[in-house]
Amino acid sequence: MDYKIIAENLVSNCLKKGADAAEIYIESNRELSIELRNGDIETVQEATSHGAGFRVFVEGKMAFSHCNDFSDEALDDAISRAVDFAGNTTPDENNVLPEDELITEVEGLYDPEIAEISMDKKIELAKKVESLAMEDVRITKSSGAGFSEGESEIIIGNSNGLLKNYRSTYCSFGVGVVAEKEDQKSSGYEYCSRRFFSDLKPPEEVAIKAAKDAYEMLDPRMVKTQKAAVVFDPDVARSILGGIIGALNGERVLQGASFLADKLEEKFASELMTLIDDGTRSRGLGSKPFDGEGVPTQRRVLVDAGVLKGFLYNTAVGKRAGIKSTGNASRGGFTSLPGIGFHNLFMAAGASKKEEIIESTSNGLLLKGVTGYGINSVNGNFSGGASGFWIENGKISFPVKGLTIAGSAFDILNAIDMVADDLDLNLRFTAPTFRISEMQIGGEG
Repeated sequence: MDYKIIAENLVSNCLKKGADAAEIYIESNRELSIELRNGDIETVQEATSHGAGFRVFVEGKMAFSHCNDFSDEALDDAISRAVDFAGNTTPDENNVLPEDELITEVEGLYDPEIAEISMDKKIELAKKVESLAMEDVRITKSSGAGFSEGESEIIIGNSNGLLKNYRSTYCSFGVGVVAEKEDQKSSGYEYCSRRFFSDLKPPEEVAIKAAKDAYEMLDPRMVKTQKAAVVFDPDVARSILGGIIGALNGERVLQGASFLADKLEEKFASELMTLIDDGTRSRGLGSKPFDGEGVPTQRRVLVDAGVLKGFLYNTAVGKRAGIKSTGNASRGGFTSLPGIGFHNLFMAAGASKKEEIIESTSNGLLLKGVTGYGINSVNGNFSGGASGFWIENGKISFPVKGLTIAGSAFDILNAIDMVADDLDLNLRFTAPTFRISEMQIGGEG
């Protein structure tokens, strides 16, 4: 099935039915999921699907419909509904479509070998990572292991002459286990996701990490409420970065719902903090040649040595703000309208070793787990439950659970005083180990 020809024809049909402008977003998917526990296969699911989303504009009024039936009758009905719906919406001069026909060249998005690898080999990978994790005597139960993969093709066409497509793949495997001691239970989970099957980590590495995360948290203690250093492990970096990226959403900025709304070109964080969104990285899990509206992706420095350099925009929000789209239109699939999101977001690595950061911390928390909302992107407040390891005299002393950490975003981000070199760019949303020189830690009275 030639989806590009279908997209062209559907755009033309939208205009014939009364739309002044139209966009077609087509998505075609194949997915495989394997789940097992204690070596026994619980589920194997493989499915294919496709669908189209129709965004139409009539005299500045916008409406949307979607359809997963590609029969002529169903597609024609979806277009008619969208055009009819537009008559009931409010005109907006910002309801426009992009015109950029360029495509960013991005390497390593599609692995044709994934589909050719035998089902037995994929099942064996899931079985092996589970059996390796269970070899540790401190591990008592398996929470299950699995393998998944997917391949998709995205096609976008609009009435401005834009017509683009790309194909991509991903694969992933992981395992969860439980460590028990008397009446204590502690769980650990680890996974690995990549664009190419050959890039997956060895199962031994994934199994060791899952088991370690489980047994290391046995026999936790409590510490007194105090102010102390907090070392953020990469596993919990998103509790800080998530709030920042939310505050960089251009729509929230225009709504006054971002604590960074008035900080453009100002220093708001430590000079050790640089944030980059890169939609062009080879084999990146969030990489793509164009965004959810067809605008070419790019590599953007959002925060440079603590200075805010830019926000994220799609076409409509960018027009409202008086600037071009930054190529950050996000799409949840053919059933959704474009939002705003990132591609591959990371905090730049520093010059220190993780071990050096711990050794230079006389008293503090190595944070491994966070519950709660993290940084609130509207007001910049931070709070959450915390678990990890207590550091005394530069050494990890014992696990801790049931703590809380709190502070304001500006205080926390300006207190970053060490950043490690352990950045893993294979992840879509990532950061190296970094230290906040002092935070409020809630524990025992």
